[in-house]
Amino acid sequence: MRGTILQGIGGFYTAMDDDGARYTLRAQRKLRRESKPKVGDRVELIPGTGEEDGWIQAILPRRNELERPSVANIDRVVVVASAGAPAADLPLVDRMLVAARRRGIAPLLAVSKCELDPDAAREIVRQYRGAGVDAIAVSAHADENLDALRALLRGSVHALAGQSGAGKSSLINALYGMELETGDLSEKIERGRNTTRRCELIPLRGGGMVLDTPGFSLLESEPFDPVELKQSYPEFERYEGGCYFQPCYHASEPKCAVREAVAAGEIDAARHARYVELLNEMRIKWRERYD
Repeated sequence: MRGTILQGIGGFYTAMDDDGARYTLRAQRKLRRESKPKVGDRVELIPGTGEEDGWIQAILPRRNELERPSVANIDRVVVVASAGAPAADLPLVDRMLVAARRRGIAPLLAVSKCELDPDAAREIVRQYRGAGVDAIAVSAHADENLDALRALLRGSVHALAGQSGAGKSSLINALYGMELETGDLSEKIERGRNTTRRCELIPLRGGGMVLDTPGFSLLESEPFDPVELKQSYPEFERYEGGCYFQPCYHASEPKCAVREAVAAGEIDAARHARYVELLNEMRIKWRERYD
């Protein structure tokens, strides 16, 4: 029998089979040593009998996986940035988009609280046009563009990620009629209180699942060769091969087709500037990776 792990607590796992039945399972020590089960894993399972728990026999091959939180087989990640308070951390958005793409997870950008500052919401959406990501301004409280976001996520296993206080749990509640705990924004420090304490996949009516989990560090990139960073910026693709230097980092090199496109307004200048900052950080990390 096969199923999907919905939750894991203290060595016990809740899994749901393909017919919707749920089971409490344990994993043999050998399996835990070789590949610790993750939320989202597809598994071979043996149901328990009577008061006995069932067992996870095998973990099926993963399409992708994350370490923080420990989840697998995510189809889409919704990166949430706020148009209100806290102010959108766009460098964090960029990092999450890079990390998602490198893990084979399709990203989507939701600009939350758009009713608080429509101009700010439109500006954030504008910066990501051409960036190979669906970008949509939404409001959980004003019920704005929720149908459109719901349609983009229908049938998928998806997670919401982003800075604390951006309104991830509020969005899930508004999208799916749930009552997840949400945190009030601290007016003193303008940082949300992280209210999500555990990682759980929640099945949705009509198919698909949403991951309820802390989102601030949901996606983190391991160090990689900085020259590969540009591969996670779809707006650069059409200019590849047109630079004087090969390979070109598209940062400060002369006769760079990407930099010329930025100067011509064909690529957003603010997004490119953040790319250069991230590239410089990655160069340092790459040099120091063995220290």
